[in-house]
Amino acid sequence: MTHIVTERCVDCRYIDCARVCPVDCFYLVENPAMLVINPDECIDCKACIPECPVHAIWPDDELPEIYNEWLEKNADLAGKGEQVTSDTGLEKLPDALTLEQVQERERSRGWEVPEPSDA
Repeated sequence: MTHIVTERCVDCRYIDCARVCPVDCFYLVENPAMLVINPDECIDCKACIPECPVHAIWPDDELPEIYNEWLEKNADLAGKGEQVTSDTGLEKLPDALTLEQVQERERSRGWEVPEPSDA
């Protein structure tokens, strides 16, 4: 199993998740501006899930259907990104959304997205 970063991270890019990752499986990508998880490196420790302030990370077996495309996107984008280590100086993007704003955006699209069980 692996964990998946979803659209909720796009243009927010909080870094809390990568700071607790024991295997540095997060990668920074610029298009879209976010972090993704390399599925070949993720050890399924779940440390990242509660650290994400916008609940953008799910175990692949809990991934909401609306975000299914992100399973492949994480693998593809990780190969194009720069590895983020726990001691990176990277910060969230200046206009990062709050969880409430992310949830409102989803509702405005007609989506009812559950929160990750470990969040």
